[in-house]
Amino acid sequence: MKIDINESFNINELFKVKKTAPKKEKLCPACKKSITAKVIARKEKHIYRRAFSESKLLDILKADFDINLTYHFLSGGDIDSLSYLKHIVRTQKIKYLLFSTWCMALDDVLQFEEWLNSGKIKRLDAYCGEIFPGSYSDEFVALKKIVKKCSGRVCIFRNHAKIFAGIGDKFAFGIESSANINTNPRTENTILTFGEDIFDFYKEYFDGIKSFNRDFDDWKVWNNGNSKKSK
Repeated sequence: MKIDINESFNINELFKVKKTAPKKEKLCPACKKSITAKVIARKEKHIYRRAFSESKLLDILKADFDINLTYHFLSGGDIDSLSYLKHIVRTQKIKYLLFSTWCMALDDVLQFEEWLNSGKIKRLDAYCGEIFPGSYSDEFVALKKIVKKCSGRVCIFRNHAKIFAGIGDKFAFGIESSANINTNPRTENTILTFGEDIFDFYKEYFDGIKSFNRDFDDWKVWNNGNSKKSK
């Protein structure tokens, strides 16, 4: 078929494009409601760094964070997403923390237990991928035990996000990473952001997740020192 570029034509006819029905909204199988994308827009100074060991990471972050900056990292070696949280815990006590991960190791669970027992973290909610109870059964049992003590929950759903969001005595923060909590030698990217808006952005979303597991049906949403029953 010859086309005169000076004339209009139907591109669907030319390439025999079949009309398709519009795609339906995806439904969360756990809660049977529409999944809505969430976004937050922020404008601030950005710092870009590379690190391949936890000691190097400490050198980059120094003793105190500049909470007016957003930090971007490319990392490898012995750095995982928990490495960034460790530095925040050294800087302040955390009143509330949520984390989201696909999987984690038993050593990581024990680290959270140590922080909870020492009072460095007061309340913890955990959001894990659907493979976690079956493929990491020992870690799942241990995590439920320690989180139950602080009135938190371990929520299982179709999850692949790697997030920390917390608020402490000095500042609120969000850690967004390609890395799971457990260490691996791959190159990973992480963004460290400060402010109650980033904290609220993630907390509001994860508070609304309905879990596959029913171990925490009496769980109550943390609300800056208060708790309210989840709906």
